[in-house]
Amino acid sequence: MTPRTRVVGLSLFVLAFGCASFLFSQEERGATSFIPVVEEDLARVIARMKGAKPQIAARHRALLDERYDLADRPAPGVTMSRGKAVQSGVRVKLTAGQDWDRLGSLSAQEVRSGGHWPAGFLPLPHPNHPEGGMVFPRFHIDEVLKQQARDLTRFDLDFDLPDHLLPESPAAIFLTTRPDLGDVSQGKLVTLDNFYGLFNGILNPKQLEGLRLLLTPFAQQQFNQTHDRRTEKASFGVACLDCHANGHTNAATHLVGDIRPQEFRHRIDTPSLRGVNVQRLFGSQRALKSVEDFTEFEQRAAYFDGDPVIATKKGVNPLDRGSQVHAMAEWQELLDFPPAEKLSWDGKLDSAQATPQELRGQEVFFGKGRCSTCHVPPYYTDGLMHNLKTERFFEPKTVLGRRASADGPIKTFVLRGIKDSPPYLHDGRLLTLEDTVEFFNLVLGVKLSKDEKADLVAFLRCL
Repeated sequence: MTPRTRVVGLSLFVLAFGCASFLFSQEERGATSFIPVVEEDLARVIARMKGAKPQIAARHRALLDERYDLADRPAPGVTMSRGKAVQSGVRVKLTAGQDWDRLGSLSAQEVRSGGHWPAGFLPLPHPNHPEGGMVFPRFHIDEVLKQQARDLTRFDLDFDLPDHLLPESPAAIFLTTRPDLGDVSQGKLVTLDNFYGLFNGILNPKQLEGLRLLLTPFAQQQFNQTHDRRTEKASFGVACLDCHANGHTNAATHLVGDIRPQEFRHRIDTPSLRGVNVQRLFGSQRALKSVEDFTEFEQRAAYFDGDPVIATKKGVNPLDRGSQVHAMAEWQELLDFPPAEKLSWDGKLDSAQATPQELRGQEVFFGKGRCSTCHVPPYYTDGLMHNLKTERFFEPKTVLGRRASADGPIKTFVLRGIKDSPPYLHDGRLLTLEDTVEFFNLVLGVKLSKDEKADLVAFLRCL
């Protein structure tokens, strides 16, 4: 064989092998990353999706009932900052014949091979995962409609989790600049209709402008003025504080914009904006490096599923980084954590005020439970991302359009004020603090006793 023949033969081999690899990887990845841009007739879309809505809702509710105890069972004497009851107890259901102590004693391989990983510990699908999009709790929709005659109701979907398992609304607002005022919300949901009266004299003009922009609705994938939307009437869009209500969270849900194909996209449980001034990572898995990056990213990309063509079509509103984005970020950085009367300056319990159970829980947190490995006081975060590798515990499966496999790296959430922010984990799959303790007891393999778990929950409620 001549050198030329060898080169041609090798080239053909590489070409053939490369094509085969390409075809295989395309099949694995999905057909395309792009959303169709041809609009259907809106009336037909509304009729079709309204007709399918009851069946979709029933299917998703059956999944929730299979995974969780959704009962209204408040913890005696434990409330959020404005008085809403905190829910108690483990809500994730176990597989038949299993109990939490026995489950916690098993290795990851034993859990996986025996099929013992609780379904409630799997990723939680969106209320309609193949469709996705922003979905708001009814209490938020009703208040915005009352104040502004702006309707955030989707004709195809309703929010899925019961109100008693969600954060209180309206949430309290605490400012780092005026701690003497306590809750400055005056018990109101802050909107464009009332923000000036609530904050004039407390904020400077730049901060007021930032708040105004955070409350201004901009076009979004499902809420816009084209016919490709999920509202019956054309919509001005959504505001940043439609999800981060009162600078906190109302647990509104969505799908991340930066993963494809659709079945691998993670549900988002809206994180609180309280304490962003002490954080250096934003977005539960995006690892954005500043609150300015987060603010700009959300409006330019996440609102439209990361598709710039769709954004242009539906009405993207680019914000000026040097003035508008900076003003929006400055207001967010004023948001403080709720007061924690039992904590000392270092973020740990004041032994003179804490109960014996809470002090025991603190010992578990910093000792056997290994919680402080990531959740470092005083704000109880290390500002890093961690991969829990939960895929060790279960076989990959698709559940209602959501592919349950690896979660990947997740940022360490701040635990200050954590009892105000249910549900938990990046996708809201853990409904209570008790669920969260059981999840990490299994994932970290720390084998806490029943009493140690109860003590740990008591400590977390102090934060």
